[in-house]
Amino acid sequence: MKNFQSGRYVQQAHYKSFQPNYINRVWLLDNMELIQLLGQADRELGRLDMYSDYIPNIDLFIRMHVLKEATQSSKIEGTQTNMEEALLDKEDVALNRRDDWEEVQNYVAAMNEAIENLQALPFSARLIRETHKTLLQGVRGKHKQPGEFRQSQNWIGGATISDAVFVPPVHTSVDELIGDIEQFVHNDGQYFPELLKIALVHYQFETVHPFLDGNGRVGRLMITLYLVSKGILKQPILYLSDFFERNRMLYYDNLMRAREKNDILQWFKFFLVGVIETAKSGITTFDNILKLQKQVEAQIQTLGSRAANAQKVVRYLYQRPLVDAAKVGEVAGISAASAYKLTADLEQFEILKEITGGKRGKSYLFANYLQLFK
Repeated sequence: MKNFQSGRYVQQAHYKSFQPNYINRVWLLDNMELIQLLGQADRELGRLDMYSDYIPNIDLFIRMHVLKEATQSSKIEGTQTNMEEALLDKEDVALNRRDDWEEVQNYVAAMNEAIENLQALPFSARLIRETHKTLLQGVRGKHKQPGEFRQSQNWIGGATISDAVFVPPVHTSVDELIGDIEQFVHNDGQYFPELLKIALVHYQFETVHPFLDGNGRVGRLMITLYLVSKGILKQPILYLSDFFERNRMLYYDNLMRAREKNDILQWFKFFLVGVIETAKSGITTFDNILKLQKQVEAQIQTLGSRAANAQKVVRYLYQRPLVDAAKVGEVAGISAASAYKLTADLEQFEILKEITGGKRGKSYLFANYLQLFK
């Protein structure tokens, strides 16, 4: 790592752009602290991955993991939607907050679509472009070439390119730089630990900044996609955006430090600490889900003949922990009167918590469950 050379600044007409060096080459790992962190990250990731087999119906809970990732990754880019708001239907969101809400929903759709596409497509430029297209569909960046690599210069920070914090490479080199990333990902001839590989890929992708908009979100989404594509995770259950959001300045600073001081080591350490902390947090979340499931199951069993309908509703709540009485009736397949009674039962158990405070149009949150993701 000592010999890492990030690239060079190139004088353009009235600004300097950064031209990164290729990453598809031989890498020598020679830092013991990094090797130790790597071992710890691998162990924690392995423990987290065990839950894919251990937890029945884990698909129910993945939706909430994706929703949390979508809100946190979008928050890094300045959106204000929280998880409670992200659960609402569009018509229930205030008009001045709908743009943010739609960006979060697009992130969820992009992640789900990308995971599905991995069954037919390798981790590739094509997969990244298709994911980007979904991400920007019909939202604020819809006029910035969704699904297409940029055909003009962009920059990061600053009102104009002259006072930008960072100017990525010229657009004419984007294709070859993305091609280099793709070759590096699939280069099995040179061994490089997978977690460091995706850390380097994320750094390089953000440095190339190949799209006019949405680079940060796509770059963070790629981390999970990579881990699933390589079989390191059986299910998409590790998301680093929460860690990056809580350490936002360090996230940006370490990326810039690698570019300007050739210090990729600090970025790798930061990334691995993020994997360790996030995996540990994920393990705690799953443990708490199992405890909550056990508690809820015991409460439901006391409902006698209504227990089966309550189970249908709770199963739905694990995927989307916000309902009204009409939705309870729809999910359980029961009359409106029975739905109100069942809703009251679940509220009495504190499985549901009324959040609107009105007499009509009441909404209920599975608050104890949602809290596990905060």
